[in-house]
Amino acid sequence: MTRVRSSSEDASTRSRSLSAGLRDESKRPAGKVWLVGAGPGDPGLLTVRGLRALERADVIVADRLGARAVLDGLAADGVELRAEIVDVGKSPGHHAVPQDAINALLVQLALDGKEVVRLKGGDPYVFGRGVEELDHCLEAGVPVEVVSGVTSAISVPAIAGIPLTHRGVATAFTVVTGHDQIAELGGGRDHTVVLLMGVGTLAHAAMTLARGDRGADCPVAIVEDGFGPRQRVTVGTLATIAAQAADRGIRSPAVVVVGDVVRLSPYAPEAFALDLSAFDPLAAPASASPRKAAL
Repeated sequence: MTRVRSSSEDASTRSRSLSAGLRDESKRPAGKVWLVGAGPGDPGLLTVRGLRALERADVIVADRLGARAVLDGLAADGVELRAEIVDVGKSPGHHAVPQDAINALLVQLALDGKEVVRLKGGDPYVFGRGVEELDHCLEAGVPVEVVSGVTSAISVPAIAGIPLTHRGVATAFTVVTGHDQIAELGGGRDHTVVLLMGVGTLAHAAMTLARGDRGADCPVAIVEDGFGPRQRVTVGTLATIAAQAADRGIRSPAVVVVGDVVRLSPYAPEAFALDLSAFDPLAAPASASPRKAAL
């Protein structure tokens, strides 16, 4: 499936032009780009469609987080991929290959007749700049297929026993990055907040969220290295979590979860735990009276 955005008249015109060009076999590029979500780093969570794309690829342009772990895991499981692997991974504060260069590389490889998989950690459309890469390819007349992946925003809390929603506990969740301004983020403890890439700005985020309806005693969990060898869970409150993170030397990658759903985790201290056997899911959510829900 080739996807074309058409949110404006210009985009619609571009879409029709590209579609017409791709219907003309003489103008059709020999190659193709697949934007594949690798998931959180466990090869078992790579989709079947994503695996099929990897198996047919001539070149895999891979991210650092999630993507390389999946490739290593597939190799360990005996899955042989014939593709050349190009590492364009980014680390915090260091982008060895700029985004513009990645965009240009995808187009050039496809125009050279290659089947190209752009393997991105998590999901290409969740803080993955997938649309930028898709647009750049489409503007060059290169067909693109997007293969969704399992985002760490959901899968990493799950391995710590934390659902992002639960009847009577949380009715919604919001995913933001630690780089975002979250002062305007409303809601109480029944509105779960998931912070990605938030370790470096954790103290500021916790202080900002504590000033709102959630309160300083709102539960927080940090899940480090979700599907990796350093997997670890730290549970505290908005008032304590920054100091706990410093004391424990918490490092990226990590997912931060804020809200009463943290109380459902088996890693939560006994004083935090929410006893579901005596819990009334039809009662008013804790955020309606945050101070009465003090841990």
